[in-house]
Amino acid sequence: MPPTVPFNDLHPRFAAAAAEYRAAVERVLGRAWYVLGPEVEAFEQAFAAYHGGGHAVGVANGTDAIELALRAAGVGPGDEVVTVAHTAVATACGVERSGARPVFADIRADDYTLDAAALAAAITPRTRAVVAVHLYGQAARLTDLRAVADRHNLLLIEDCAQAHGARDEQGRRVGTVGDLAAFSFYPTKNLGAFGDGGAVLARDPALAARARRLRNYGQTDRYHHADPGGFNSRLDEIQAAMLTVALGRLDADNAERNRLAERYLGGLALADLPHPRPGCEHTYHLFVARVPGRDAFRSRLAARGVQTLIHYPVPVHLQPAYAHLGGREGDLPETERAAREVVSLPLFVGLTDAQQDAVIAAVNADSLAHRPAA
Repeated sequence: MPPTVPFNDLHPRFAAAAAEYRAAVERVLGRAWYVLGPEVEAFEQAFAAYHGGGHAVGVANGTDAIELALRAAGVGPGDEVVTVAHTAVATACGVERSGARPVFADIRADDYTLDAAALAAAITPRTRAVVAVHLYGQAARLTDLRAVADRHNLLLIEDCAQAHGARDEQGRRVGTVGDLAAFSFYPTKNLGAFGDGGAVLARDPALAARARRLRNYGQTDRYHHADPGGFNSRLDEIQAAMLTVALGRLDADNAERNRLAERYLGGLALADLPHPRPGCEHTYHLFVARVPGRDAFRSRLAARGVQTLIHYPVPVHLQPAYAHLGGREGDLPETERAAREVVSLPLFVGLTDAQQDAVIAAVNADSLAHRPAA
């Protein structure tokens, strides 16, 4: 039976502001300027202002954003970068494309983000940077990670692809604590484009300027190139125009995600549900529970008409593409346990209460039917 409740549906997000999105596209078409023009500049300024200042650099996608952030800061061949293996593979891909070697450290069991003690244990004389991933809409423990990074004179790069607008315990927006931050605007993100897109955020104008040059072949001005190794990673004008509209709706959309998350938290009969840490603002990019026997659970929910996904079933250190790094099963116990147990339930802007009630009913009926014997 096809799912009656999809895992995600992007139609409502467009429908909620269709006239604004169409006007944005028409504005670009009327100007006939499609690459690195006034729409990109306007979005960069608005995105930086949303984060309280600094400098935003629009790029082609989130993977490029990680690579450019690292390269702008001088990270490259011979360097090591510590990050997590419980993430989209794009995090490690961006590190490798910078020329550096990813080194994986374990996550915390309670929020799936980089464990500061594991980070400290992974540091070697070759370590130059840390990429802290804010996962599922929850901020990593930035105060702890910043302290470790500063103690070892390391760069702190924030991977904010899943946490647009989230705040940590000190009320700081993700992307504002690290030396640089990388964002993805893939369509399913909380701040999603209508195609690929990304951004680098930096407080230091020199780092931002270097990222800006590198995204465009190392160019300073037309036909003059200062930085070797630059490439084409430019945010399109149409995507920037659409993102400016979406940015104006981001806080309201995140509030709606929180409302939906609260309904799940109040209604689901599952033992291990996501909760924001005290003082944090979770943005629930994904609503991820832990379920022992996860694969059978997903099959039963599918039979009841509920579509689910797994983020992520195979940790990066166990992916064939990264076998050359020497990772083995058992290296990262919390990461590997999460990979066996996590399941993502439908949560998106536009999910109706009726659809969500159907999910809750299906999960609770399954939990009752498969409750462990006393």
